[in-house]
Amino acid sequence: MRKNATGELPGYINVEGEPENERLPIGRTIAYGLQHVLTMYGGIIAPPLIIGSAIGATPDQIGMLIACCLFIGGLATILQSVGIPFFGSKLPLVQGVSFASVSTMSAIVAGGGTINEIFGAVLLASVFGFIITPFFAQIIRFFPPVVTGVVITAIGLTLMPVAGNWIMGGNAKADDYGSVKGIGLAALTLLIVIVCSKLGQGMLARLAVLVGLVVGTLIAVPMGIADFSGVLEGDIFALPTPFAFGWPEFHVASTVSMFIVVLVILTETAADILAVGEITGSKVNSKRIANGLRADMISSILSPIFNSFTQSAFAQNVGLVAITGVRSRFVVTAGGAILVVLGLLPIMGRVAGAIPMQVLGGAGIVLFGSVAASGIRTLSKVSYKDNMNLIIVATSLAFGMLPIVKPDIYSQFPNWFEVIFHSGISSAAIMAILLNIIFNELQFGKSRNKNAFAASPPRMVREDEIRALEDGDTFVGGKLYSKDGVEVPVERIDETGDVTSSLHIPTVDRVRPDTGNVKTPK
Repeated sequence: MRKNATGELPGYINVEGEPENERLPIGRTIAYGLQHVLTMYGGIIAPPLIIGSAIGATPDQIGMLIACCLFIGGLATILQSVGIPFFGSKLPLVQGVSFASVSTMSAIVAGGGTINEIFGAVLLASVFGFIITPFFAQIIRFFPPVVTGVVITAIGLTLMPVAGNWIMGGNAKADDYGSVKGIGLAALTLLIVIVCSKLGQGMLARLAVLVGLVVGTLIAVPMGIADFSGVLEGDIFALPTPFAFGWPEFHVASTVSMFIVVLVILTETAADILAVGEITGSKVNSKRIANGLRADMISSILSPIFNSFTQSAFAQNVGLVAITGVRSRFVVTAGGAILVVLGLLPIMGRVAGAIPMQVLGGAGIVLFGSVAASGIRTLSKVSYKDNMNLIIVATSLAFGMLPIVKPDIYSQFPNWFEVIFHSGISSAAIMAILLNIIFNELQFGKSRNKNAFAASPPRMVREDEIRALEDGDTFVGGKLYSKDGVEVPVERIDETGDVTSSLHIPTVDRVRPDTGNVKTPK
């Protein structure tokens, strides 16, 4: 599809300086919104499946839990993307049940607790989380590019085990878990996404992931991997019933454990807000983060009333924004509306639930990898000369990967410690923030050129920077001039990667390229 004179695709209405406010035609908005739903569907139904099985719920009760999670996730997504005063980041963020709470909820059940105790813990912990959101809104100053780059990269890398599990089938106890046929289906789905992205034009390229999911599912049917036989079983329409399992039960220990989870969720959601802001080019400040976190917590407070669990932003959908380039928050709003409909129409949820995990895993490689790539792009903006930024990046990423490559590394630690640091995202974020404070914020003990890690690499110029120079460009006295003698502004970057000023001397506007002599205007 050809772009118009302004460089935008036809049908876009762009608000200058606010890329998240782009508006697309209704058909494309719904299509892209559906792509978001399909991308996160496996993730949003997994927690109710896991917890429902742990409490011994019947299939009908598990179906109700799934419907409630879809319904609340849709409302939370609409609140986060549309926003009202004091609530919602107004960014393309999809909300859903957080995986961070699954281990704690499972531990509550293993300790003899009931689902009502889980709901009580979620409710109270979310209230406390709501109260402390203003504190988290102030962390923006501790997230320069050297920190945000680490966090965004960690988000993508920590999601890779999820994609790997989906590729193998999602159920480790199944006989066909990790079968060649299933992995082949995932590879074929990945190939379809890549081909559509490379050869597709306009809308086809942007819907590459959705096309991959649909075609992959259709291929899975004759392979015997996709099963739609249960779609017509059960209710077609059902309204979520408040407190369907009874009133919440409140216990101190379970609430404290869940509050630690809420701290992790706040950290991850703040990171996702920063990540999607980086990907879309939107302006993100402490106020926007605070509004996003409040929407997160108010949704989590509402969740247990309607038989759902803690809510958080879905990192895989941040990857979808990166790979499609569709930055409009109204697309995500459409996805939230689809989730609400799915929550009211269990039969539609069963259709989406028939997508094989292997197909989701094939698409997940591209989605999750694009998040990591966005983080790497952010880290490329950071200065590594005469500072300790290299050791900040290296240590933080390695620390974040420890619980990913060795999940039981903290098994002998107290439960509260394991809950926090079992998340690779939280581990990397905490380490990056602390090291940035130590090396870049605190003034005492700074050393330059006294450590092997601070040594600068050989002087290099990137290829894209060379291409930005034009024939005849000349450097004179630290200033850049075009072949016509017009000074080209040069931005000064500080050690954290931020632009601090633009060098420009207006009294000099001409220079002779042949001699380098400066001509002062008369």
